Amino acid sequence: MKHPQENKTDSRVRKRPKVLFFDVNETLLDLTNMKKQLGNALGGKEEMLSLWFTTMLQYSLVTSASGQYQHFGHIGAATLQMVAANNGITISQEEARNIVLASLRSLPPHPEVTSALSLLKKHGYTLVSFTNSSNEGVKNQFLNAGLTDYFDACLSIEDVGKFKPFTDTYAWGAHKMGVNLDECMLIAAHGWDVAGALWAGWRAAFVSRPGQQLYPLAPMTEIVAPDLKQVADILITYK
Repeated sequence: MKHPQENKTDSRVRKRPKVLFFDVNETLLDLTNMKKQLGNALGGKEEMLSLWFTTMLQYSLVTSASGQYQHFGHIGAATLQMVAANNGITISQEEARNIVLASLRSLPPHPEVTSALSLLKKHGYTLVSFTNSSNEGVKNQFLNAGLTDYFDACLSIEDVGKFKPFTDTYAWGAHKMGVNLDECMLIAAHGWDVAGALWAGWRAAFVSRPGQQLYPLAPMTEIVAPDLKQVADILITYK
């Protein structure tokens, strides 16, 4: 379904953000292949990927809100065990970790991602990945997906110990790159991430991948488009 704001942006000439921060999983990397891998672990129920992913995000927030930190992949494995148990399936911790880490690290990029990143680099943008995954995890993901050379920096919340969308985490990202909050733009395919960035004082672009929606109670998002190439086409018009 076409998003009501899709392909729309402010008609005025916009000032270029100094740094573009990219979410990784689902924004840059395609989770389609992961459905089969997790589906095999869940008795062939590939449709359970969405439930598992939202449960993983839920418990990453529970972890941060409680003042704790756990490896994102380990939270993913624990929540895979939970989803499996609710479907009468028992998965050991070791097995769950092997499944989650292997599937997360072998995700391919969406078809338009490399051309979009190349276009943004050509037009002088600073590109930074900004993910809940661990430093090691995103390093392996980018190596496997062939994305490493497009990015000027890779930031993982592992270094701040608090998951997105906590406001402190976006402030930390801006500080790491030496820019003001309003000079940052998050590009993400998750409404919760976009909302968190906007509430933290960042700008944002939403990639409306299938099944993803903006949070209606969040501030208006500056750019909404169905894929990263169309986001890039808008950004290169900024002055």
